[in-house]
Amino acid sequence: MTLYRTSVTGFSAVEHRLSEVLAEQMAIRTGQSASPGERRSWERSLPALRADLLDAGLGGVEMLIEYQLPLTSKRADVVLAGRHPKTGGFSYLVVELKQWSHATRFEDSDTLVTIEEYHGRPVTHPALQVKDYCDYLLGFATALSDDPNSVAGAAYLHNATDSGVDDLFRLPGDDLGRVFTGQRRGEFQDFLRTRFLASSSGADAADHLMNSRIAPSKQLLALAAQEVQQREMFTLLDEQRDAYNYVLHAVERARRSNTKTAVIVSGGPGSGKSVIALSLLGELSRQGRSVLHATGSRSFTQTLRKVAGRRAPRVQKMFQYFNSFMAATPNDLDALILDEAHRIRETSASRWTRAEHRTGRPQVEELLDAARVPVFLLDQHQVVRPGELGTVEDIRGHASPRGIDVVEIDLDAQFRCGGSQEYVMWVQRLLELEPGGATTWGMDPNFQVSVADDPYEMEAYLRSKLNDGYSARLAAGYCWPWSDPRSDGTLVPDVRVGEWTRPWNLKGDRSVGGAPAAALWASDPAGFGQVGCIYTAQGFEYDYAGVIVGPDLVWRDGRWVSVRSANKDPDFRNLSKVGDGDFDRLVRNVYKVLLTRGMRGVVLYSTDRRTQERLHDLI
Repeated sequence: MTLYRTSVTGFSAVEHRLSEVLAEQMAIRTGQSASPGERRSWERSLPALRADLLDAGLGGVEMLIEYQLPLTSKRADVVLAGRHPKTGGFSYLVVELKQWSHATRFEDSDTLVTIEEYHGRPVTHPALQVKDYCDYLLGFATALSDDPNSVAGAAYLHNATDSGVDDLFRLPGDDLGRVFTGQRRGEFQDFLRTRFLASSSGADAADHLMNSRIAPSKQLLALAAQEVQQREMFTLLDEQRDAYNYVLHAVERARRSNTKTAVIVSGGPGSGKSVIALSLLGELSRQGRSVLHATGSRSFTQTLRKVAGRRAPRVQKMFQYFNSFMAATPNDLDALILDEAHRIRETSASRWTRAEHRTGRPQVEELLDAARVPVFLLDQHQVVRPGELGTVEDIRGHASPRGIDVVEIDLDAQFRCGGSQEYVMWVQRLLELEPGGATTWGMDPNFQVSVADDPYEMEAYLRSKLNDGYSARLAAGYCWPWSDPRSDGTLVPDVRVGEWTRPWNLKGDRSVGGAPAAALWASDPAGFGQVGCIYTAQGFEYDYAGVIVGPDLVWRDGRWVSVRSANKDPDFRNLSKVGDGDFDRLVRNVYKVLLTRGMRGVVLYSTDRRTQERLHDLI
């Protein structure tokens, strides 16, 4: 999608009211108002680019202004479309327009720079920014996949002299990302002539890009196969292999007979759902199928991007979010792998959603439509937030009216919690999520369960496991306030039990004071020392789990009682959205998830005396 499309010569028709036209289009298409900074950028930068195109004799080139990259909310300032002067084929140039007059290297980094307007906050080098945009286009606009040389990128700092931004030239540019200043205007025009044929219309090239099918390119699929599939950790057993083979069969059948099937793979914690998901992503990529992986968890997705795309950053684009498919063309993908599908929301809309997508359409329908074989991997007992609707019943209810066959596969084997299916069942009965009542925990050599007498003892136990070379984390129910870091970078010790205090994990996407970003709390060794919550622990595993059961779930008169007033989770505050019955179910699911993160053992502690006595009686 683009906010406005025009030829270079046709630009004159709107130049006198350019910012008003673009602001109107932004309001219509995104539901957002243009900021004063955006208006200034349009008024000052776009005419400068248009003047250089005219001086270069390229009046027929098409300008796609504020071009939105597929499956993201990111927009490139301008994508130019035309014919290549040597090949005669379609040619595209992604242009980032900067009004900067001064920019300096950030500390010793070649990839980060600082500018006065941002008060010293580091930003990505503009050549790398535009290079990322080019890589993204090549990765997802299938119209470009057969000719990667058709795309180039440039950052144009039309207000700058070379001396004002001298540090930027420390980073060598290439065809996908180079820097031009206003002082190099003639050089920029020469570069434009190497990309576009003079006296030639770019309308058909622009149509070709705008109408492109959106799916991973062949090159991106090949990278994903190499990075994801060829990992020794992905060994499938029994029901895991059955589910994996059935999905591959369904994708092949859909290709041959033009059919559509939804596959639901359900299983408890540690049953191997994520292993299946990543194995499918790797194998379908190797086969050249158009496939993407998506979750509803920022922490989970960002960790997958970091791990699976460590050596090939382009592979990170294969990991999307459930709300990335609001505008997807039906069945563009051969398969869509939906991990943690119990986190599907009622709708994808939020306050940042573009107006044309605020249709109230159920998110599950968007996901069902996006691929010929949508694969839902879920655990219904891990629904922990209001508005999460990822259940087998809900998926079937939306698939049936659409004529979509649904196949359900249950995973019975346990691969987390030491392979102890007994422990998972014990937790579900403990929390009365399964009938039968709580039972005394027996001795299982595969999994250690204990109760600490206070948080100091719990933390010491977990630290001893760290010292022995294991991974360990301490998590708690959301029963304490959650402060932002102090101005000096130190964390506020919000979690208080008697004299024992510790901070929550960070909220944001950047590390502070030596603590890792929220998404990496469970996987970064520096995460030990902060208390994790449900939103950072869900989807992850570590060798030993410490769990503080807060005052929002207590044992009274032979049964569990949920105490809504003791819970501090903002998502639970709205009584009209989360009734008392829903809160009771959700808070039990929260503790079920926290109690099943450990692969070798778990240690529990309750802040409530009578609940602590109950745990001691059972363990």
